[in-house]
Amino acid sequence: MAEFDFEKNGLKLNIDDDYFNRLDVEAFYQMLKNPSYCYKFYWLEACVKLISENVERTTFSEIIDEMIANAWYTVLEYHIHLSGVVLGEVRDGLERAVLLLKELSGLPSNASKVEIKNAIKAHEGEMKNVKIQLTKMVPYRALAGFFNRYEKNPNWESISKITIYIDEINQISALPYVLGTAKGLAKEVVFNSFWIKMIQDNTVAILSWIQYEKVKWLQNNNPEVPSLVYKLEPMDENVRKLSKVHKLWDAIMDVSPVIDVFKGSVIDESAYDVDHFIPWSFVMNDELWNLMPMDSALNSAKSNKLPKWDPFFTKFASNQYKMYELINDESKPEIRRLFEGCYRDNLHSIWAANELYRKGNSKEVFYGILEKNMQPVYDSAKRQGYQVWM
Repeated sequence: MAEFDFEKNGLKLNIDDDYFNRLDVEAFYQMLKNPSYCYKFYWLEACVKLISENVERTTFSEIIDEMIANAWYTVLEYHIHLSGVVLGEVRDGLERAVLLLKELSGLPSNASKVEIKNAIKAHEGEMKNVKIQLTKMVPYRALAGFFNRYEKNPNWESISKITIYIDEINQISALPYVLGTAKGLAKEVVFNSFWIKMIQDNTVAILSWIQYEKVKWLQNNNPEVPSLVYKLEPMDENVRKLSKVHKLWDAIMDVSPVIDVFKGSVIDESAYDVDHFIPWSFVMNDELWNLMPMDSALNSAKSNKLPKWDPFFTKFASNQYKMYELINDESKPEIRRLFEGCYRDNLHSIWAANELYRKGNSKEVFYGILEKNMQPVYDSAKRQGYQVWM
């Protein structure tokens, strides 16, 4: 077993001796270099996933459907822009395709891959143009790293000529795929049998490499978004750490009524949830300073939305200050103990630990610290496209 190691990005492939000399693995590495748009990452990812499912030949249409399904959750649940926004216009064609399908189908952000692909078929006519746009260059330019070994330059102005050129290159050095002669979305993509074996032997490593490169691209195009590495696919709901915060609020309610931020009435201790003021899907953490008790019935309505800053922030800060007073009340050691129990899972922000919850803050100082640190995060989420609620 030969080993090909790209130390720069951690891509480490085990190359079987049977096909080691047949494949230009270094050129394969170049397939993600110098992208103009994010859908180049999704193109290669879709090809790898289809190959891992033993697909030997497919069409542009089927690959684009896979790309839309793979980008769906990232775009709709986390409001990530795949290639940024310029003057209010979404740059990336794949993001536009996802948004159009959402508008046409009404599918939720957590729709399954089967549901998404069925919706694409149901709206085939309306989706045709955005799908065709995604096939204009990437299927061809993704192979450009293999062209450097060939003296003849490709003619990028002609699809038919570049298709012939790809066939010529394939005679010299096996390409991951070649293209058929059909037109438009029906054009075939035929995967090379040796590349199929190599990719199937290294699927996990290759997909991890694609994700690594994709995250770098997306973070650069979404500089205000925190924890972007976690926003490429649905997260397990079990990762949320709210039980200790819930116990803290239980204890607070035992000694003092707490007013619901949104309803303006006293919270029923038997029917409330602990929820995030700024949506969890944006901050991707369970920090105490962003958590609040709220009526369980309203929680589902709020969902993945931002409450209006005015008047709700002041009401949220009031409840936070009530908690602050009680955790620093020496006559309430049990509440202090429950607060300290939140350290491990819910208090990692240095500003909160060192400034917000330090003893001695007046109400005005406490509100000021909270607002100074929360409003920039809130504004970033709003700019990213999170819907404002109530």
